[in-house]
Amino acid sequence: MNKRLPERQPTDWQTAAMQRRVRRRYAAERRFRLLGLAAVFVSAAFLVYLLATMVVQGASGFTETRIALPLDLRGQVSLAPAQRQGERADLALAAAGLEDAVDAAAGNAYRAQGGAALLSDGAWLRVRDAIKHDPALLRTRAVIDVPVATGIDMAYKGDGTRENEAIVAALGDRLSLGPNVSFFTGADATDPTRAGIWGALKGSLLTMVVTLALAFPIGVLSALYLEEYAPRNRWTDLIEVSINNLAAVPSIIFGLLGLAVFLGTFHMPRSGAIVGGLTLALMTMPVIVIASRNAITAVPPSIRDAARALGASPIQVVFHHVLPLALPGIMTGTIIGMARALGETAPLLMIGMRAFIAAPPGKLTDPATVLPVQIFLWSDDVQTGFVEKTSAAIIVLLVVLLAMNGVAIYLRNRFETRW
Repeated sequence: MNKRLPERQPTDWQTAAMQRRVRRRYAAERRFRLLGLAAVFVSAAFLVYLLATMVVQGASGFTETRIALPLDLRGQVSLAPAQRQGERADLALAAAGLEDAVDAAAGNAYRAQGGAALLSDGAWLRVRDAIKHDPALLRTRAVIDVPVATGIDMAYKGDGTRENEAIVAALGDRLSLGPNVSFFTGADATDPTRAGIWGALKGSLLTMVVTLALAFPIGVLSALYLEEYAPRNRWTDLIEVSINNLAAVPSIIFGLLGLAVFLGTFHMPRSGAIVGGLTLALMTMPVIVIASRNAITAVPPSIRDAARALGASPIQVVFHHVLPLALPGIMTGTIIGMARALGETAPLLMIGMRAFIAAPPGKLTDPATVLPVQIFLWSDDVQTGFVEKTSAAIIVLLVVLLAMNGVAIYLRNRFETRW
């Protein structure tokens, strides 16, 4: 005999007890919302503080202090017209005693303030470039703006010693501030006023080219095989687990692997961009495989069935239909993985890409460094002039990373297919 359940009475929401429960629930929701807003605010505040600090400290790194230097090179530097042109002009001007003539001119014009000590080590290079542009400077008097030494530069920008600030005050309007073009065209140097990022940036570009050329095709083809062709068995499961684990391995482990394999076994050139690219390709490949598999899985099975129904072969189904539709997601994951590789330092330190590179690399096997490693080296330098250079290089790196992520977002929004 079935027992009849007692009839349930409807909830009376007007009672005091139920009103208290409703108020507590609403209060809990408001607290959760406030906690979420507070977390977003704190995160945004830290980000703004970081960016503001980098901009304030690094903005001066994009400028340089110059001094008006009166020059009279008549009788001091003598060159034949043929020596002023071509690839040998730099060596000819250096051998003709141009650097000594520039130092002598500074001594004559500013002896009381320190003479040649006021000038940067690269001041004579600025004069050399001016002579190559206008050879008439060798036959007349002229005033050329040349960069000053680090101490005077920092004092003019408001961060120097009292002694240098006094020199700046004595020089007055003979000092001026201008864009530091050499920061974008030069390589590493022991003098902060001559240091530039082009050598490291070119090394980063060469390294990224090698990384992309290896990691992208191998990663995409591996994802296609695992999703479209591989049988479902223990070996496939083991490969999938291994790829997922490799994506989470600390980057320095890949540096040790590159050190042991590429340098220790194959004896490839140490600190070359090709070695850095191979090492970063090992690190980036699992990320590309995972992103590519997710993009391929997102393609509806009906696309494959429709292609097969029209007589397409398995290869045609994959490369004519599945891959083009999954390509936006694949490219997005690839760019994000490349952005991560661009910001890596630890694996490249292990393979020797932390050497002092005074000239930009010309080919993949030349000694090179990358922008994150260059920032690391400058931040460890004791000279105060490298502080602003470090912040300026960080700004450049952030701009490059933001640009890469912006391209990934654009590609995703531009080519994404709505199902």
